[in-house]
Amino acid sequence: MQEDDIRARISALVEDEHDLRQRLQAGEISTDEEHSRLRLLEEQLDQCWDLLRQRRARVEAGQNPDEAAVRPVDEVEKYLQ
Repeated sequence: MQEDDIRARISALVEDEHDLRQRLQAGEISTDEEHSRLRLLEEQLDQCWDLLRQRRARVEAGQNPDEAAVRPVDEVEKYLQ
């Protein structure tokens, strides 16, 4: 996945997040449904940001950014900040 594709995916996920919040305010979905769906979106966003960071680190190190790969959610979510 190219950097432009990753950024486009991030933008789409952020739009989905805003849509969920609007649907909750409009009473179209429950708080529980919003929370469970937001959690999935956040996990996907974290994976995208991680992939973007991997690609950029590879470029800085003189390596091929196309060799970066999406890591599993449990691995990305357990990073220490």
